Amino acid sequence: MGRAEKVVLAYSGGVDTSVCIPYLKAEWGIKEVITLAADLGQGEELGPVKEKALKSGALVSLVEDARAEFVTDYAFPAIQANALYEDCYPLSTALARPLIAKLLVEAAAKYGADAVAHGCTAKGNDQVRFDLAIAALNPNLTVLAPAREWGMSREETIAYGERFGIPAPVKKSSPYSIDRNLLGRSIEAGPLEDPMTEPLEEIYAMTRAIADTPNEPDYVEIGFERGVPTTLDGQALDPIALIERLNVRAGTHGIGRIDTIENRVVGIKSREIYETPALLVLIYAHRDLERLTLTADVTRYKRGIEQTFGEMIYEGLWFSPLRQALHAFIQQTQARVTGIVRVKLFKGSIAIVGRRSENSLYAPDLATYGADDQFDHAAAEGFIYIWGLPTRVWSQKSRG
Repeated sequence: MGRAEKVVLAYSGGVDTSVCIPYLKAEWGIKEVITLAADLGQGEELGPVKEKALKSGALVSLVEDARAEFVTDYAFPAIQANALYEDCYPLSTALARPLIAKLLVEAAAKYGADAVAHGCTAKGNDQVRFDLAIAALNPNLTVLAPAREWGMSREETIAYGERFGIPAPVKKSSPYSIDRNLLGRSIEAGPLEDPMTEPLEEIYAMTRAIADTPNEPDYVEIGFERGVPTTLDGQALDPIALIERLNVRAGTHGIGRIDTIENRVVGIKSREIYETPALLVLIYAHRDLERLTLTADVTRYKRGIEQTFGEMIYEGLWFSPLRQALHAFIQQTQARVTGIVRVKLFKGSIAIVGRRSENSLYAPDLATYGADDQFDHAAAEGFIYIWGLPTRVWSQKSRG
């Protein structure tokens, strides 16, 4: 097609992105394809992925360890925002896309590529996230999406790859589409496309079935500094280790399973299954600590910001001016969100059972009903009169 001469391709090692390599060269006349695989904590060996890209025709095969950046620059801001898309999904997969896009743009600059490419299809959210993030970071780059345009079935795609020496999958293909990173797993397609079909236990990998969870609860104390999780049970941990350990502890108790009907960016509804053990626990704990340390008006106002923030992540607008402005507001609110939250993990449930902070706005001498009560009870009657005055006037006028 003559769109570009050198392309950096987001590469996973799967059938679609592997076939993208010869397809870009044979069908669209791309001279050089550079692949980039991002290590975001998939839990798999990326060495074979690198070799597969080269065997599939890539000129250069890059593997970037982006786990630390993924947690600190993407997951932690989302936790500070208590970001839950449609009050449900903590955006484990969506958060990875702007980072991958950033790595693509950086690699394109380093290797002098005039285009970047991805293997997303036309019905998913990821195409939107990649295209918009790339446009925000470098609008001069061409974005190529072969799988969005080639119109091949799964069988035809495999056959096409075989023509160029790409082996077909050696085992029976799973009916599910699965994406995994350090923050969680997303599972869709196959039998799950029927919203009435209960997911089989075989689809889960990070969380136990409730019947297999321990019969004793696990109490974990999570320490936050300015809204960022830093410790578990008093032990300081680096961001990757903190997420990994909490994934295991929460997943052992069956925490983090989400089964939802989701509104995709392209306008269709889809049935999605997620496993996000640590991310869900951290959001719950962080939100509770905010209740202790933020004033009521800030807390209420921030809830609307959080909804918009989550929607913007989901819709691919991470690098947009509004998302960045909202991030600045959220960072301002986090100055006092330092403290410890005690969480009870048990039989699939997250229960906040304790919290403390040097910045706590909880005043025991005002809250108590005991002998230490310092609240001015005599002031209550006058307050209620003034507070209810508009309602009283309205009532009088309405009845008059």
